[in-house]
Amino acid sequence: MHELDDWELVARTRAGDVDAFAVLVRRYQGPVISFCWRMLGSTQDAEDVAQECFVRLHRHIHRLEPRARFSTVLFGIARNLALNYLRDARRRGRDTAAHLNETVVVPESGDRPDQQARLKEIESALEQALAALSTDHREVLVLREFQGLDYESIAKVLGCRVGTVRSRLHRARLELRDALKGMLASEGISD
Repeated sequence: MHELDDWELVARTRAGDVDAFAVLVRRYQGPVISFCWRMLGSTQDAEDVAQECFVRLHRHIHRLEPRARFSTVLFGIARNLALNYLRDARRRGRDTAAHLNETVVVPESGDRPDQQARLKEIESALEQALAALSTDHREVLVLREFQGLDYESIAKVLGCRVGTVRSRLHRARLELRDALKGMLASEGISD
């Protein structure tokens, strides 16, 4: 069943095949949690929003039509839920960026300990700079650079034109670069 394309799995799920939905969840759980984490800054919140994303997907699977790639539809659901969460957190006075001190997981490598420490510092600065971006800039950057969606898919997820995606992405990259330069310079880390 792993060879089936996403829309075939959706069709099987509609027909009552529980295993087909489980394959979809396994296939996309990591990327959806990753997207949510970069949008929300908290592992727990990201897992909660991702779980709600799959619950909504299952609840409304009979409505889905293969007009776009399945991942585009799924990230659209995840985006809407993450934005709702951010809006609700602001209303409650909760700072979602407060979770940025969570440990950033860096894959172990054969590098020396000083190189590993430097890599962790850079990754931490990247996550902090990403969290400091506006929601519009953060979401377009995460969808493109971390999830690998093409411009047209991002435009569908965001409900805007491809030109708007290009413009936001350009501004987001500039903003991220400037924020990173400032953070790394203040920590004594040079390019």
